[in-house]
Amino acid sequence: MGNARLRSIHVHPVKAFRGFAPREAEVEPWGLAGDRRWMLVDDGGKVVTQRQRPRLALAAAEPLPGGGIRLSAPGARPLSVPVPDPGETVTVELFRDKVRVTPAADEAAHAWCGAYVGARTRLVYLDDPATRRPVDPAYARPGETVSFADGYPLLLTATASLDALNSLIARGDHAAEGPLPMDRFRPNVVVSGTEAWAEDGWSRVTIGEASFRVAKPSGRCVVTTTDQDTAARGREPLHTLGRHRRHGGKLLFGQNLVPLTRGTVRVGDPVTVDG
Repeated sequence: MGNARLRSIHVHPVKAFRGFAPREAEVEPWGLAGDRRWMLVDDGGKVVTQRQRPRLALAAAEPLPGGGIRLSAPGARPLSVPVPDPGETVTVELFRDKVRVTPAADEAAHAWCGAYVGARTRLVYLDDPATRRPVDPAYARPGETVSFADGYPLLLTATASLDALNSLIARGDHAAEGPLPMDRFRPNVVVSGTEAWAEDGWSRVTIGEASFRVAKPSGRCVVTTTDQDTAARGREPLHTLGRHRRHGGKLLFGQNLVPLTRGTVRVGDPVTVDG
Protein backbone atom coordinates (compact mmCIF):
# COMPACT_ATOMS: atom_id res chain seq x y z
CA MET A 1 0.00 0.00 0.00
CA GLY A 2 3.02 2.27 0.14
CA ASN A 3 2.42 3.39 -3.44
CA ALA A 4 -1.31 3.97 -3.14
CA ARG A 5 -2.33 7.42 -4.37
CA LEU A 6 -5.44 9.41 -5.07
CA ARG A 7 -5.78 9.06 -8.84
CA SER A 8 -8.78 11.35 -9.42
CA ILE A 9 -11.58 13.27 -7.72
CA HIS A 10 -15.14 13.48 -9.03
CA VAL A 11 -17.89 15.88 -7.97
CA HIS A 12 -21.47 15.72 -9.28
CA PRO A 13 -23.29 18.96 -8.36
CA VAL A 14 -26.63 17.56 -9.59
CA LYS A 15 -27.46 13.97 -8.76
CA ALA A 16 -27.50 11.81 -11.92
CA PHE A 17 -25.91 14.53 -14.10
CA ARG A 18 -22.40 14.40 -15.49
CA GLY A 19 -19.83 15.63 -13.00
CA PHE A 20 -16.42 17.25 -13.20
CA ALA A 21 -12.95 16.26 -12.01
CA PRO A 22 -11.22 18.93 -9.91
CA ARG A 23 -7.61 18.62 -8.80
CA GLU A 24 -8.64 19.08 -5.17
CA ALA A 25 -11.78 19.14 -3.05
CA GLU A 26 -12.84 19.92 0.49
CA VAL A 27 -14.16 17.02 2.54
CA GLU A 28 -17.24 17.92 4.55
CA PRO A 29 -19.01 15.57 6.99
CA TRP A 30 -21.70 14.75 4.38
CA GLY A 31 -19.39 14.40 1.34
CA LEU A 32 -17.16 16.39 -0.97
CA ALA A 33 -18.01 20.10 -1.07
CA GLY A 34 -20.67 20.71 -3.71
CA ASP A 35 -21.31 17.04 -4.44
CA ARG A 36 -24.95 16.11 -5.05
CA ARG A 37 -26.49 19.13 -3.37
CA TRP A 38 -29.08 19.38 -6.20
CA MET A 39 -31.39 16.80 -7.74
CA LEU A 40 -34.47 16.36 -9.87
CA VAL A 41 -37.84 15.15 -8.63
CA ASP A 42 -40.94 14.23 -10.60
CA ASP A 43 -44.51 15.46 -10.24
CA GLY A 44 -45.03 13.16 -7.29
CA GLY A 45 -41.92 14.40 -5.50
CA LYS A 46 -39.83 11.28 -6.17
CA VAL A 47 -36.19 11.47 -7.22
CA VAL A 48 -35.38 11.19 -10.94
CA THR A 49 -32.08 9.50 -11.80
CA GLN A 50 -30.38 7.67 -14.64
CA ARG A 51 -32.20 4.55 -13.50
CA GLN A 52 -35.34 5.87 -15.18
CA ARG A 53 -33.77 8.49 -17.45
CA PRO A 54 -30.38 7.35 -18.80
CA ARG A 55 -30.21 10.51 -20.92
CA LEU A 56 -29.33 12.44 -17.77
CA ALA A 57 -25.80 11.11 -18.27
CA LEU A 58 -25.39 13.70 -21.04
CA ALA A 59 -26.52 16.67 -18.94
CA ALA A 60 -23.79 18.54 -17.07
CA ALA A 61 -23.65 20.85 -14.08
CA GLU A 62 -20.71 23.09 -13.27
CA PRO A 63 -20.37 24.83 -9.91
CA LEU A 64 -20.74 28.59 -9.60
CA PRO A 65 -19.52 30.78 -6.74
CA GLY A 66 -21.82 30.55 -3.75
CA GLY A 67 -23.12 27.08 -4.52
CA GLY A 68 -25.10 27.82 -7.68
CA ILE A 69 -24.76 25.73 -10.83
CA ARG A 70 -24.56 26.19 -14.59
CA LEU A 71 -26.63 23.58 -16.43
CA SER A 72 -25.84 22.41 -19.94
CA ALA A 73 -27.04 19.56 -22.15
CA PRO A 74 -27.20 18.57 -25.83
CA GLY A 75 -29.70 20.76 -27.66
CA ALA A 76 -30.28 23.04 -24.68
CA ARG A 77 -29.07 26.56 -24.01
CA PRO A 78 -26.91 26.73 -20.85
CA LEU A 79 -28.66 28.11 -17.79
CA SER A 80 -27.21 29.46 -14.54
CA VAL A 81 -29.18 28.65 -11.39
CA PRO A 82 -28.43 30.41 -8.07
CA VAL A 83 -28.85 28.84 -4.67
CA PRO A 84 -32.40 29.60 -3.52
CA ASP A 85 -32.83 31.97 -0.61
CA PRO A 86 -33.83 30.38 2.70
CA GLY A 87 -37.54 29.88 2.77
CA GLU A 88 -40.28 27.32 2.59
CA THR A 89 -39.17 23.72 2.17
CA VAL A 90 -41.02 20.77 0.70
CA THR A 91 -40.71 17.06 1.38
CA VAL A 92 -39.48 14.78 -1.42
CA GLU A 93 -38.69 11.08 -1.66
CA LEU A 94 -35.12 9.93 -2.22
CA PHE A 95 -35.46 6.16 -2.43
CA ARG A 96 -36.61 5.17 1.08
CA ASP A 97 -35.87 8.57 2.63
CA LYS A 98 -38.16 11.55 2.97
CA VAL A 99 -36.07 14.72 2.79
CA ARG A 100 -36.90 18.40 3.28
CA VAL A 101 -35.55 20.43 0.35
CA THR A 102 -35.76 23.91 -1.15
CA PRO A 103 -36.98 24.20 -4.76
CA ALA A 104 -34.99 26.34 -7.17
CA ALA A 105 -36.46 29.84 -7.08
CA ASP A 106 -36.39 30.45 -10.82
CA GLU A 107 -39.14 28.69 -12.77
CA ALA A 108 -36.78 28.68 -15.75
CA ALA A 109 -34.69 26.05 -13.95
CA HIS A 110 -37.64 23.68 -13.63
CA ALA A 111 -38.65 24.32 -17.23
CA TRP A 112 -35.11 23.68 -18.48
CA CYS A 113 -34.88 20.35 -16.67
CA GLY A 114 -38.37 19.28 -17.68
CA ALA A 115 -37.75 20.08 -21.33
CA TYR A 116 -34.57 18.03 -21.36
CA VAL A 117 -36.03 15.05 -19.50
CA GLY A 118 -39.25 15.16 -21.48
CA ALA A 119 -41.48 15.16 -18.41
CA ARG A 120 -42.47 17.62 -15.72
CA THR A 121 -39.70 17.82 -13.12
CA ARG A 122 -38.53 20.12 -10.34
CA LEU A 123 -34.95 21.04 -9.50
CA VAL A 124 -34.41 21.04 -5.73
CA TYR A 125 -31.57 22.00 -3.40
CA LEU A 126 -30.33 20.53 -0.12
CA ASP A 127 -30.10 23.64 2.04
CA ASP A 128 -28.79 22.09 5.26
CA PRO A 129 -26.91 18.82 4.78
CA ALA A 130 -25.98 18.73 8.46
CA THR A 131 -29.57 17.99 9.50
CA ARG A 132 -31.73 16.93 6.56
CA ARG A 133 -30.79 13.31 5.83
CA PRO A 134 -29.08 10.72 8.05
CA VAL A 135 -26.82 7.98 6.73
CA ASP A 136 -28.49 4.54 6.55
CA PRO A 137 -29.00 3.74 10.26
CA ALA A 138 -27.95 0.12 9.71
CA TYR A 139 -24.41 1.36 8.99
CA ALA A 140 -24.34 4.82 10.57
CA ARG A 141 -22.95 6.32 13.73
CA PRO A 142 -25.00 8.93 15.60
CA GLY A 143 -25.18 12.27 13.85
CA GLU A 144 -23.80 11.15 10.47
CA THR A 145 -25.58 12.75 7.52
CA VAL A 146 -25.35 12.57 3.75
CA SER A 147 -26.16 14.74 0.74
CA PHE A 148 -28.33 13.50 -2.15
CA ALA A 149 -25.83 10.67 -2.82
CA ASP A 150 -27.40 7.22 -2.96
CA GLY A 151 -26.70 6.49 0.69
CA TYR A 152 -23.24 7.48 1.88
CA PRO A 153 -21.09 10.62 1.72
CA LEU A 154 -18.37 9.29 -0.63
CA LEU A 155 -17.80 6.37 -2.96
CA LEU A 156 -14.26 5.04 -3.40
CA THR A 157 -13.15 2.85 -6.29
CA ALA A 158 -9.76 1.43 -7.25
CA THR A 159 -8.14 1.26 -10.68
CA ALA A 160 -6.70 -2.22 -10.00
CA SER A 161 -10.17 -3.56 -9.27
CA LEU A 162 -11.52 -2.06 -12.49
CA ASP A 163 -8.66 -3.69 -14.39
CA ALA A 164 -9.53 -7.03 -12.80
CA LEU A 165 -13.21 -6.59 -13.62
CA ASN A 166 -12.40 -5.69 -17.22
CA SER A 167 -10.28 -8.84 -17.50
CA LEU A 168 -13.27 -10.88 -16.37
CA ILE A 169 -15.54 -9.07 -18.84
CA ALA A 170 -13.07 -9.80 -21.65
CA ARG A 171 -13.40 -13.53 -20.96
CA GLY A 172 -17.16 -13.44 -20.60
CA ASP A 173 -20.31 -13.50 -22.73
CA HIS A 174 -20.31 -9.76 -23.50
CA ALA A 175 -16.64 -9.13 -24.14
CA ALA A 176 -17.42 -6.62 -26.89
CA GLU A 177 -18.83 -4.22 -24.27
CA GLY A 178 -15.48 -3.92 -22.50
CA PRO A 179 -13.24 -2.52 -21.33
CA LEU A 180 -15.41 -0.21 -19.24
CA PRO A 181 -14.24 3.20 -17.98
CA MET A 182 -14.41 4.13 -14.32
CA ASP A 183 -17.16 6.71 -14.92
CA ARG A 184 -19.67 3.85 -15.16
CA PHE A 185 -19.42 3.65 -11.37
CA ARG A 186 -19.71 7.41 -10.69
CA PRO A 187 -17.17 7.46 -7.83
CA ASN A 188 -15.99 10.42 -5.78
CA VAL A 189 -12.42 9.26 -5.22
CA VAL A 190 -10.41 6.84 -7.36
CA VAL A 191 -7.33 5.18 -5.88
CA SER A 192 -4.38 3.69 -7.77
CA GLY A 193 -1.41 1.63 -6.60
CA THR A 194 -3.33 -1.10 -4.74
CA GLU A 195 -3.92 -4.79 -5.39
CA ALA A 196 -7.20 -5.70 -7.05
CA TRP A 197 -10.07 -5.83 -4.55
CA ALA A 198 -7.78 -4.77 -1.68
CA GLU A 199 -10.41 -2.21 -0.67
CA ASP A 200 -12.71 -5.07 0.36
CA GLY A 201 -10.62 -5.49 3.50
CA TRP A 202 -10.36 -1.85 4.55
CA SER A 203 -12.14 -0.44 7.58
CA ARG A 204 -10.45 2.96 7.82
CA VAL A 205 -8.45 4.98 5.30
CA THR A 206 -6.68 8.32 5.20
CA ILE A 207 -6.47 10.32 1.95
CA GLY A 208 -4.35 13.44 2.18
CA GLU A 209 -5.66 15.51 5.09
CA ALA A 210 -8.89 13.59 5.65
CA SER A 211 -9.70 10.29 7.34
CA PHE A 212 -12.68 8.08 6.58
CA ARG A 213 -14.31 4.96 7.86
CA VAL A 214 -15.38 2.34 5.34
CA ALA A 215 -19.09 1.83 5.98
CA LYS A 216 -19.90 -0.99 3.57
CA PRO A 217 -19.31 -2.23 0.01
CA SER A 218 -21.32 -0.53 -2.71
CA GLY A 219 -24.14 -2.57 -4.24
CA ARG A 220 -24.42 -1.64 -7.91
CA CYS A 221 -27.51 -0.90 -10.01
CA VAL A 222 -28.52 -0.53 -13.65
CA VAL A 223 -26.83 2.88 -13.90
CA THR A 224 -23.48 1.08 -14.27
CA THR A 225 -24.70 -0.38 -17.58
CA THR A 226 -25.24 3.12 -19.00
CA ASP A 227 -22.53 4.52 -21.27
CA GLN A 228 -21.91 7.95 -19.75
CA ASP A 229 -20.92 9.39 -23.14
CA THR A 230 -23.86 8.12 -25.20
CA ALA A 231 -26.56 7.12 -22.64
CA ALA A 232 -26.82 3.72 -24.36
CA ARG A 233 -27.35 0.70 -22.12
CA GLY A 234 -25.72 -2.73 -22.25
CA ARG A 235 -25.38 -5.80 -20.06
CA GLU A 236 -22.05 -5.06 -18.42
CA PRO A 237 -20.77 -4.79 -15.77
CA LEU A 238 -23.78 -6.25 -13.96
CA HIS A 239 -23.60 -9.54 -15.87
CA THR A 240 -20.00 -10.13 -14.80
CA LEU A 241 -20.44 -8.73 -11.29
CA GLY A 242 -23.32 -11.16 -10.88
CA ARG A 243 -21.02 -14.07 -11.63
CA HIS A 244 -17.98 -12.98 -9.66
CA ARG A 245 -18.92 -10.27 -7.14
CA ARG A 246 -22.31 -11.28 -5.76
CA HIS A 247 -22.77 -11.18 -2.00
CA GLY A 248 -26.03 -11.24 -0.09
CA GLY A 249 -28.01 -10.47 -3.23
CA LYS A 250 -25.89 -7.40 -4.02
CA LEU A 251 -23.43 -6.95 -6.90
CA LEU A 252 -20.41 -5.25 -5.39
CA PHE A 253 -17.92 -2.72 -6.73
CA GLY A 254 -16.34 0.03 -4.65
CA GLN A 255 -16.64 1.04 -1.02
CA ASN A 256 -18.85 3.60 0.71
CA LEU A 257 -16.97 6.05 2.92
CA VAL A 258 -18.04 8.29 5.80
CA PRO A 259 -15.66 11.15 6.72
CA LEU A 260 -14.15 11.09 10.19
CA THR A 261 -12.39 14.43 9.74
CA ARG A 262 -12.60 17.45 7.51
CA GLY A 263 -9.72 18.40 5.24
CA THR A 264 -8.60 18.85 1.65
CA VAL A 265 -7.91 15.94 -0.69
CA ARG A 266 -5.74 16.49 -3.75
CA VAL A 267 -4.93 14.37 -6.77
CA GLY A 268 -1.65 12.59 -6.01
CA ASP A 269 -2.23 12.49 -2.24
CA PRO A 270 -1.01 9.34 -0.48
CA VAL A 271 -3.66 6.82 0.56
CA THR A 272 -3.02 5.05 3.85
CA VAL A 273 -5.02 2.14 5.20
CA ASP A 274 -5.42 2.54 8.95
CA GLY A 275 -7.41 -0.59 9.61
